[in-house]
Amino acid sequence: MNIEVLKSKIHRVSVTGADLDYIGSITVDEALLDAANMIEGEKVAIVNVNNGERFETYIIKGKRNSGEITLNGPAARRVQRGDIIIIISYATMDFEAAKTFKPWIVFPDEKTNRIA
Repeated sequence: MNIEVLKSKIHRVSVTGADLDYIGSITVDEALLDAANMIEGEKVAIVNVNNGERFETYIIKGKRNSGEITLNGPAARRVQRGDIIIIISYATMDFEAAKTFKPWIVFPDEKTNRIA
């Protein structure tokens, strides 16, 4: 039996931009992606701590060490610059393997979105 489990989480980063005219996605600083074991194109869930919104999109790689967290396209309507969000990805795996799996969880600085 396979189950879906938490694979990676970038916990509490600040939204730096919202670009409604872009076709979609979330742009994330490449350093954060590496630390969280996430990749460009990966499906992610976004949780907006400020307003409770939860939605899904996919990742676009941003400039390394830029601190960029930009919601693009329709997702831009669900955030405001400065909102705190959590970025979550899941993986499907065998039930027994899931019992010992350890997710990547990153706690960046909320003001700079950089890893200490």
